Amino acid sequence: MLWLGRIGANPVAVLSGRQHGYQSGAVDGMKLPLRVLKELGCAVLVQTNAAGSLRLDLPAQSLMLLSDHINVAQRSPLVGEGGSERFVSMVDAYDPALRAQAREIAARRGITLYQGVYAWAFGPQFETPAEIRMFRQLGADAVGMSTVPETILARRASLRVLALSLITNMGAGLSNEHLSHAHTLSQAQAVSAVASGLLADIIGNIDALPQYPTA
Repeated sequence: MLWLGRIGANPVAVLSGRQHGYQSGAVDGMKLPLRVLKELGCAVLVQTNAAGSLRLDLPAQSLMLLSDHINVAQRSPLVGEGGSERFVSMVDAYDPALRAQAREIAARRGITLYQGVYAWAFGPQFETPAEIRMFRQLGADAVGMSTVPETILARRASLRVLALSLITNMGAGLSNEHLSHAHTLSQAQAVSAVASGLLADIIGNIDALPQYPTA
Protein backbone atom coordinates (compact mmCIF):
# COMPACT_ATOMS: atom_id res chain seq x y z
CA MET A 1 0.00 0.00 0.00
CA LEU A 2 1.09 3.55 -0.72
CA TRP A 3 0.53 6.20 1.95
CA LEU A 4 0.98 9.90 1.22
CA GLY A 5 1.43 12.54 3.91
CA ARG A 6 3.89 14.89 5.55
CA ILE A 7 6.55 14.75 8.22
CA GLY A 8 7.11 18.33 9.25
CA ALA A 9 7.18 20.35 6.05
CA ASN A 10 8.33 17.42 3.94
CA PRO A 11 5.90 15.55 1.69
CA VAL A 12 6.44 11.83 2.24
CA ALA A 13 5.36 8.72 0.34
CA VAL A 14 5.42 5.54 2.43
CA LEU A 15 5.27 2.01 1.03
CA SER A 16 3.73 -0.41 3.50
CA GLY A 17 5.93 -3.47 3.23
CA ARG A 18 8.18 -4.68 0.41
CA GLN A 19 8.56 -7.71 -1.83
CA HIS A 20 11.53 -9.89 -0.89
CA GLY A 21 13.46 -11.97 -3.38
CA TYR A 22 12.76 -15.13 -1.40
CA GLN A 23 9.01 -14.76 -1.99
CA SER A 24 9.15 -15.51 -5.71
CA GLY A 25 12.80 -15.93 -6.62
CA ALA A 26 12.75 -12.66 -8.56
CA VAL A 27 14.82 -9.75 -7.21
CA ASP A 28 13.19 -6.97 -9.23
CA GLY A 29 9.85 -7.00 -7.40
CA MET A 30 10.33 -3.44 -6.15
CA LYS A 31 11.15 -1.98 -9.59
CA LEU A 32 7.63 -0.74 -10.32
CA PRO A 33 6.98 0.69 -6.81
CA LEU A 34 10.26 2.61 -6.90
CA ARG A 35 9.52 3.93 -10.39
CA VAL A 36 6.19 5.17 -9.06
CA LEU A 37 7.95 6.97 -6.20
CA LYS A 38 10.35 8.54 -8.68
CA GLU A 39 7.46 9.75 -10.86
CA LEU A 40 5.73 11.17 -7.77
CA GLY A 41 8.78 13.39 -7.29
CA CYS A 42 10.65 11.51 -4.58
CA ALA A 43 14.35 12.35 -4.47
CA VAL A 44 15.39 10.27 -1.45
CA LEU A 45 14.67 6.65 -0.55
CA VAL A 46 14.79 5.90 3.17
CA GLN A 47 14.81 2.18 3.94
CA THR A 48 14.48 0.18 7.13
CA ASN A 49 15.10 -3.49 7.76
CA ALA A 50 15.51 -6.07 10.48
CA ALA A 51 18.97 -7.64 10.59
CA GLY A 52 21.12 -10.07 12.51
CA SER A 53 24.31 -8.80 14.12
CA LEU A 54 27.72 -10.17 13.23
CA ARG A 55 29.46 -8.17 15.98
CA LEU A 56 29.43 -8.90 19.69
CA ASP A 57 29.43 -5.13 20.37
CA LEU A 58 26.28 -4.67 18.24
CA PRO A 59 23.54 -6.25 20.39
CA ALA A 60 19.87 -6.88 19.70
CA GLN A 61 17.69 -3.73 19.72
CA SER A 62 20.58 -1.62 18.39
CA LEU A 63 20.18 0.68 15.38
CA MET A 64 22.75 0.62 12.57
CA LEU A 65 23.17 2.94 9.60
CA LEU A 66 24.24 1.16 6.44
CA SER A 67 27.53 2.58 5.18
CA ASP A 68 27.89 -0.04 2.44
CA HIS A 69 26.65 -3.49 1.51
CA ILE A 70 27.84 -6.87 0.26
CA ASN A 71 25.66 -8.50 -2.38
CA VAL A 72 26.32 -12.06 -1.20
CA ALA A 73 23.72 -13.51 -3.56
CA GLN A 74 25.28 -11.66 -6.53
CA ARG A 75 21.81 -11.10 -7.97
CA SER A 76 20.77 -7.84 -9.62
CA PRO A 77 17.31 -6.36 -10.32
CA LEU A 78 18.82 -4.68 -13.40
CA VAL A 79 19.37 -7.93 -15.32
CA GLY A 80 17.72 -7.68 -18.72
CA GLU A 81 17.81 -3.89 -18.92
CA GLY A 82 19.47 -2.27 -21.93
CA GLY A 83 21.61 0.81 -22.33
CA SER A 84 24.69 2.09 -20.58
CA GLU A 85 22.63 3.37 -17.63
CA ARG A 86 22.33 -0.20 -16.29
CA PHE A 87 26.01 -0.07 -15.32
CA VAL A 88 25.28 1.80 -12.10
CA SER A 89 28.10 2.95 -9.83
CA MET A 90 27.58 1.70 -6.29
CA VAL A 91 30.26 3.93 -4.75
CA ASP A 92 28.62 5.87 -1.90
CA ALA A 93 25.38 4.01 -2.57
CA TYR A 94 24.31 5.06 0.93
CA ASP A 95 24.44 8.85 0.81
CA PRO A 96 27.31 10.20 2.97
CA ALA A 97 25.57 13.52 3.69
CA LEU A 98 22.37 11.80 4.79
CA ARG A 99 24.34 9.46 7.03
CA ALA A 100 26.20 12.36 8.63
CA GLN A 101 22.98 14.17 9.45
CA ALA A 102 21.34 11.01 10.77
CA ARG A 103 24.23 10.53 13.18
CA GLU A 104 24.00 14.14 14.33
CA ILE A 105 20.27 13.81 14.99
CA ALA A 106 20.77 10.56 16.88
CA ALA A 107 23.48 12.18 19.02
CA ARG A 108 21.15 15.06 19.90
CA ARG A 109 18.52 12.54 20.95
CA GLY A 110 21.03 10.58 23.02
CA ILE A 111 20.58 7.51 20.80
CA THR A 112 23.52 5.29 19.92
CA LEU A 113 23.51 4.89 16.14
CA TYR A 114 26.05 2.39 14.90
CA GLN A 115 27.34 2.34 11.34
CA GLY A 116 28.35 -0.70 9.36
CA VAL A 117 28.28 -2.95 6.31
CA TYR A 118 25.15 -4.99 5.54
CA ALA A 119 25.36 -8.41 3.89
CA TRP A 120 22.38 -9.46 1.76
CA ALA A 121 21.56 -13.16 2.08
CA PHE A 122 18.76 -14.43 -0.14
CA GLY A 123 16.80 -16.42 2.45
CA PRO A 124 14.18 -17.28 3.56
CA GLN A 125 16.13 -19.70 5.77
CA PHE A 126 18.40 -18.20 8.40
CA GLU A 127 22.14 -18.46 7.86
CA THR A 128 24.28 -21.31 9.15
CA PRO A 129 27.04 -20.66 11.71
CA ALA A 130 29.59 -21.34 8.95
CA GLU A 131 27.96 -18.73 6.71
CA ILE A 132 27.98 -16.22 9.56
CA ARG A 133 31.72 -16.83 10.03
CA MET A 134 32.24 -16.27 6.30
CA PHE A 135 30.25 -13.01 6.31
CA ARG A 136 32.33 -11.73 9.23
CA GLN A 137 35.52 -12.58 7.33
CA LEU A 138 34.18 -10.63 4.35
CA GLY A 139 33.81 -7.54 6.53
CA ALA A 140 30.05 -7.47 7.14
CA ASP A 141 28.61 -6.14 10.39
CA ALA A 142 24.99 -7.28 9.94
CA VAL A 143 23.06 -9.64 7.69
CA GLY A 144 19.52 -9.55 6.32
CA MET A 145 17.27 -10.61 3.44
CA SER A 146 16.34 -7.29 1.84
CA THR A 147 17.44 -3.72 1.04
CA VAL A 148 20.23 -4.38 -1.46
CA PRO A 149 17.99 -4.89 -4.54
CA GLU A 150 16.04 -1.73 -3.63
CA THR A 151 19.27 0.24 -3.23
CA ILE A 152 20.45 -0.88 -6.67
CA LEU A 153 17.12 0.13 -8.21
CA ALA A 154 17.14 3.46 -6.39
CA ARG A 155 20.63 4.32 -7.56
CA ARG A 156 19.62 3.35 -11.10
CA ALA A 157 16.86 5.97 -10.75
CA SER A 158 19.32 8.55 -9.28
CA LEU A 159 17.56 8.50 -5.90
CA ARG A 160 19.68 9.21 -2.85
CA VAL A 161 19.53 6.35 -0.35
CA LEU A 162 19.59 6.17 3.44
CA ALA A 163 19.08 2.82 5.16
CA LEU A 164 18.85 1.77 8.79
CA SER A 165 18.93 -1.71 10.28
CA LEU A 166 17.16 -2.63 13.47
CA ILE A 167 19.26 -5.39 15.00
CA THR A 168 16.93 -8.13 16.20
CA ASN A 169 19.31 -10.99 17.00
CA MET A 170 22.87 -12.23 16.90
CA GLY A 171 23.93 -14.28 13.89
CA ALA A 172 23.81 -18.06 14.15
CA GLY A 173 26.56 -19.42 16.38
CA LEU A 174 27.22 -16.09 18.13
CA SER A 175 24.69 -16.67 20.93
CA ASN A 176 22.39 -19.32 22.36
CA GLU A 177 19.17 -17.58 21.29
CA HIS A 178 16.66 -19.46 19.16
CA LEU A 179 16.27 -17.79 15.76
CA SER A 180 12.75 -17.48 14.39
CA HIS A 181 10.58 -14.98 12.55
CA ALA A 182 8.51 -14.49 15.71
CA HIS A 183 11.66 -13.62 17.66
CA THR A 184 12.62 -11.08 15.00
CA LEU A 185 9.21 -9.41 15.20
CA SER A 186 9.23 -9.26 18.99
CA GLN A 187 12.66 -7.65 19.12
CA ALA A 188 11.65 -5.09 16.50
CA GLN A 189 8.50 -4.22 18.44
CA ALA A 190 10.50 -3.69 21.64
CA VAL A 191 12.42 -0.76 20.19
CA SER A 192 9.93 0.46 17.59
CA ALA A 193 9.03 3.69 19.44
CA VAL A 194 12.67 4.85 19.66
CA ALA A 195 13.39 3.85 16.05
CA SER A 196 10.21 5.52 14.73
CA GLY A 197 10.94 8.77 16.53
CA LEU A 198 14.48 8.91 15.22
CA LEU A 199 13.34 8.07 11.70
CA ALA A 200 10.70 10.81 11.73
CA ASP A 201 13.28 13.35 12.91
CA ILE A 202 15.72 12.32 10.19
CA ILE A 203 13.09 12.45 7.43
CA GLY A 204 11.85 15.82 8.64
CA ASN A 205 15.30 17.31 8.05
CA ILE A 206 16.22 15.72 4.73
CA ASP A 207 15.34 18.70 2.52
CA ALA A 208 18.02 20.87 4.14
CA LEU A 209 20.79 18.75 2.60
CA PRO A 210 22.59 19.48 -0.69
CA GLN A 211 22.59 16.97 -3.53
CA TYR A 212 25.80 15.17 -4.35
CA PRO A 213 26.79 14.24 -7.94
CA THR A 214 25.54 10.90 -9.24
CA ALA A 215 27.09 8.74 -11.89
